[in-house]
Amino acid sequence: MRIALVSDIHGNLAALEAVADDIQRRGVDRTVNLGDSLSGPLLPLETARFLMTAGWVSVAGNHERQLLSQGPGQRGASDEYAYSQLTTGELEWLRSLPPTVRLSPEVFLCHGTPTSDAEYFLESIERNRVRPAKAKEVLARLGNERSPVVACGHTHVPRAVRCGGQLLVNPGSVGLPAYDDVHPVPHVVETGSPDARYAVLDDITGAWGVALVSVPYDSRAMARLAERRGRPEWERALLTGYLE
Repeated sequence: MRIALVSDIHGNLAALEAVADDIQRRGVDRTVNLGDSLSGPLLPLETARFLMTAGWVSVAGNHERQLLSQGPGQRGASDEYAYSQLTTGELEWLRSLPPTVRLSPEVFLCHGTPTSDAEYFLESIERNRVRPAKAKEVLARLGNERSPVVACGHTHVPRAVRCGGQLLVNPGSVGLPAYDDVHPVPHVVETGSPDARYAVLDDITGAWGVALVSVPYDSRAMARLAERRGRPEWERALLTGYLE
């Protein structure tokens, strides 16, 4: 069994299409989506329709929750734009997405951690940047989840960690390689590359392994779209993987 993990698409249809093409070339058996699929100033409607047609197992991220639960004036700019573009069909699809999925007895899917869609799992914030989380931090966030594989997203940082015999994987972000946030404290995440990221889980050898995949694509059209939407920070992130 080979399972492709995608996450944090953020409405970047061009990056998603490049990743989907790469997945197809690799002969993957199944693809799953770990959430934060639409939020942003790019192409939320078209991205939603791509995912609905693909039929991939998807979980809801914090942006899905915020987009659906918050009202006008409460949503951030990225959530507000995405919400404004969606029709009843796409909103109903979002409402159908669970916060976690046990894909099999061996693979558990979540967005942030097994118990929170908004908590960082494999990274921690220090001096307004993210750093790799320490073993005790990862174990505390893992809680009672004992699946051999736990897949998460949220931080946009590709990483694979083995912790007490479990494989913990963040495939990175398909569509947004750098961002800033004020929760829980102001901080910046920069991957340093404009590439689209995803991962492939593989149990052919009898033990789970993972490949973290970086897919180059022409991000200039998406960057121009972000610029036209008045989001220069997205334009820089899409072109460079940095905010500064």
